[in-house]
Amino acid sequence: MGFTEIFVATHDAALKRAGILDQGSGSAADSGPGGQAVRIQGISDFEVEQLGDLAGTAVHAGGADYELTMVDVASDSLLAVPPAMVRALADLLSYETEGEGNVLDDVAEQWAGQEDMPFDAGQARSYVQQVAELAASIDDSERTGLYVWSA
Repeated sequence: MGFTEIFVATHDAALKRAGILDQGSGSAADSGPGGQAVRIQGISDFEVEQLGDLAGTAVHAGGADYELTMVDVASDSLLAVPPAMVRALADLLSYETEGEGNVLDDVAEQWAGQEDMPFDAGQARSYVQQVAELAASIDDSERTGLYVWSA
């Protein structure tokens, strides 16, 4: 299995980025404005959807549609993260829970515990933190969105 890259971009920039990645010439360093991207080895878009479900449940927004959607027929490897999932991921940074425990840590631990995950809870926490920060950086006024490219 290859890798999955999650990044912030406008629609046009996302298509351009996907074209570069589809050709196999993209690197994490050339991810566009601000370098806002997280590259995760060994997972697919399915695992990103799992993360969305776990985040939604953790911030009490379960049941929303967390299915990634095709962006353009030109690239079947580029998917858009739905607004409900973006909100749930961003909320992981600030969500307050009753009692003990950090909701982001809990989500990371649950995500790492999913079947066939290629990383442990410590690495998952880093990924979840980075993805949550990407989600929180979405700016409607700049017409940016969160995208997933999966090899």
